[in-house]
Amino acid sequence: MQVRLLGPIDVTLGGAPREVPGLRRKAVLATLAIGRGEVVSTDRLIDTVWGEDPPATAVNTLQRHVSYLRQVLGGRDTIVARPPGYLLALDDDATDVAVAERLIRQGTGAAEQAERVRCLRAALALWRGRPLADVAGLTGLDLEAERLEALRLHAQSALVESRLQLGEHAQLVPELERLTRDHPLDEGLHAHLMTALHRSGRPADALATYQRLRQALADELGLDPGPGIRDLEAAVLRGDAALDPAAPPAATVSAPAQLPLAVRGFAGHAGSVAQLDALAQGAARSTVVCAVSGPPGVGKTSLAVHWAHRVADRFPDGQLYVNLRGFDHRGAVMDPAEALRGFLRAFRPDEQLPAALDERATRFRSVLAGKRVLIILDNARDADQVRPLLPGTPGCLVLVTSRNQLTPLVAAEGAHPLALDLLSAGEARELLTHRLGAARTTAEPDAVMDIVERCARLPLALAIAAAHASTRPGTSLATQAAQLRDTAGGLNALDGGDPITDVRAVFSWSYLALTDAAARLFRLLGLHPGPDLGAPAAASLAGVPVPRARALLHELVEANLLTEHTPGRYGFHDLLRSYAAEQAGLAPERADAVRRVFDHYLHAAHGAVLRLDSGRAPADLTRPAAGVTVERVRDGDAAMAWFTAEDAVLLAAVRSGADEGLDDHVWKLAWTLTTYLEWLGRWDDLIDTQAVALRALLRVGDLAGRAHVHRDLGRTLARVGRFEDAAGHLDRALELYRGLGDAVGQARTHHNIGWMLQAQQRHADALTHSEQALHLFETAGDILWQARTSNAAGWLHAQLGNHRRTLDLCGRALQLLQQLGDRHGEAGTWDSLAVAHDHLGDHAQATRCYEKAIALFEQLGDRPTAADILVNAGDRHHTAGDDTTAGDSWRRALRHFEALGDARSGEVRRKLDTIRSTARGRRIVGG
Repeated sequence: MQVRLLGPIDVTLGGAPREVPGLRRKAVLATLAIGRGEVVSTDRLIDTVWGEDPPATAVNTLQRHVSYLRQVLGGRDTIVARPPGYLLALDDDATDVAVAERLIRQGTGAAEQAERVRCLRAALALWRGRPLADVAGLTGLDLEAERLEALRLHAQSALVESRLQLGEHAQLVPELERLTRDHPLDEGLHAHLMTALHRSGRPADALATYQRLRQALADELGLDPGPGIRDLEAAVLRGDAALDPAAPPAATVSAPAQLPLAVRGFAGHAGSVAQLDALAQGAARSTVVCAVSGPPGVGKTSLAVHWAHRVADRFPDGQLYVNLRGFDHRGAVMDPAEALRGFLRAFRPDEQLPAALDERATRFRSVLAGKRVLIILDNARDADQVRPLLPGTPGCLVLVTSRNQLTPLVAAEGAHPLALDLLSAGEARELLTHRLGAARTTAEPDAVMDIVERCARLPLALAIAAAHASTRPGTSLATQAAQLRDTAGGLNALDGGDPITDVRAVFSWSYLALTDAAARLFRLLGLHPGPDLGAPAAASLAGVPVPRARALLHELVEANLLTEHTPGRYGFHDLLRSYAAEQAGLAPERADAVRRVFDHYLHAAHGAVLRLDSGRAPADLTRPAAGVTVERVRDGDAAMAWFTAEDAVLLAAVRSGADEGLDDHVWKLAWTLTTYLEWLGRWDDLIDTQAVALRALLRVGDLAGRAHVHRDLGRTLARVGRFEDAAGHLDRALELYRGLGDAVGQARTHHNIGWMLQAQQRHADALTHSEQALHLFETAGDILWQARTSNAAGWLHAQLGNHRRTLDLCGRALQLLQQLGDRHGEAGTWDSLAVAHDHLGDHAQATRCYEKAIALFEQLGDRPTAADILVNAGDRHHTAGDDTTAGDSWRRALRHFEALGDARSGEVRRKLDTIRSTARGRRIVGG
């Protein structure tokens, strides 16, 4: 299923478009699709759909539109209600915009020109007209339409540049003439047209193109052409040889049809089909080789055969197919000479064949010369098996499928890599429906989605699960789903009774082909707590140096047992993970490997949080185990980047560590996460991880650790307004710190109690606790926290009207914090100073202090605090009668709150509505 925005708005199911009737419904769907993966607030949806004057029934009407769209998209889970609005819960490629953007990124970043052309053509093929054509006139969506049109022009220009590099100048001239008519001031397009004309033997037309551009720029903008295109004009005038054209290749025709039966009920992989379609367009000018790779069972052969049948008429001289049996479980890998025998016999059945492989390969290339033939080389083991089977002249397209990525074939033969991924949830559901019938899948939609997820959206696994269900018509799909939830991650339930269709056997064929070291790492990766990892973590898991780990990871990626989904981050699908863990079993090294990887994350996170917030005191850690690689970050920005990359892994480690008997690691990992999660406003995650930490500490009996966690839980609960719960945890922390004789712990707890009380507007009580904290920090000689607490006391004095005292306390605190390099403490102090200056009438100085505070919090990544200050600054400007500046501050705050999914965004929208209403009233009065 896909939502299409690059033209009229509609939804495709199984490749067939489904209309979405009604302007408002289309606008709602488009707004949700543009914000895919993010919550779109109800206010924003109403603003986009109805503008500044929505009807009183807008909220109810919006709910009805959402309900209707869920039916169109196939279920309630497609649009999720999540405060403060709705989220379109579809896969990453579930909109044509997302697919286009991904293909454009891949294309512009590709090293090979042919690969750039393939990706960019596939992207541009997704445009069906003006983006968002049905909702023109809605301001918010018009801006998005303009962005998408600009993206299209960018892709067109990049594609033209690559095609010029490949010698397609003559074919490009008509297209470039149209583009320059549409964009008469675009120098880049005019330069491309000049180059194409010159290479096509039309230098006079190239110079005339330059003159038209020069005149248009002078008439419209009063400017001359830029230096780049002026240099191009000079090169055309002097007949620079660097601009000379290359001669295009030729092609011809002839006849076998060896394709297997068309795939019944083929579903999914629409993006890959589109990429293959784009590749086929280049086969007349050169031999195109595409290497389709992916994990076992992902549907490589099905895709190749399905697509080959679709385009067979484009290759009138024949379609060849061979299964090279590259991973045959009996080891019966096909010799390329045997494959060549079949191919040559297809064209010349009575001809005597040479015995030697090289001679057969030469004969095959001669037979194919001048012909347009489609060749499917299925299930190849490696590049050496494929090379003798490749044509030598233009006109043919070779589609190779393999579990390996065939990187040597890409590097040496210029093959186009096409990595096949899992089906989307909708595609997987469609596959089950084809196999089981719509009546059965419609009757048990939850069970169907459970099966889909348990099979990791892997076509082979889904096919085996469907086979179980279809041979047991009296057994409910819910029962099938329950089998897939068994231990071993569903692998036992997927035993089809046949080695060819047994998922475990399919995976094992690739696994047994690995080197011993790579097989060991693969097993150990099944013990890793998170969804992915980097090379340093893999090195710690295996107890090997990082360069060695990288080499082993590369081997696993090549075998498609692992994917490098972003540079330097590796993961594998759930069924492969279950298989890896099953191989690890109860091996003696299991406990040591788990301990090493938890040591790795704990020590790396500890170093990172101390970089992130210099006010954090180091924790008492044991030395990492032998073989652990400890990552170190250089500064706060690098620390935030590290936490962001490892976010999901660290949360998973906290939640799973107890099962491994690593309670000490669990609570300390949770401790390292508090600053990162707090700065991102992820209060639920913060509370959850601290609750897990507290349970771990109760098991190990660590009183000091319990005090720390009670304090962290208390201050977090206070941030979300759960003051009664917060007070209980903070009081317990204070009691524990007193029993331990920990003065600094007591001081920090008083500091947190002060914050909680001021949030309840109990400023005098809060000041009492802040002053107690300050006294204890002074006694302990903790300079940094003396400065931070002086700022807290200064803030409270401002709330009590003692603004001169605020300037005194916060001024001294600021100097200390700047000397100590505590940017977070400094940011908070600028905010306190801004409040004091504002109340003393120095509004210009207050504005400067606010901006310094906001800039620092935004640089540090503490969005909740930055948003709070922006709201307060906006309130101050509004009170002073400066609604323009107030609106700017509130809009900046709104962006932060919406990104955080914070319910306070509604309050800020109401503030903005107030000043808009006031402005409209003034315009009416001014008439």
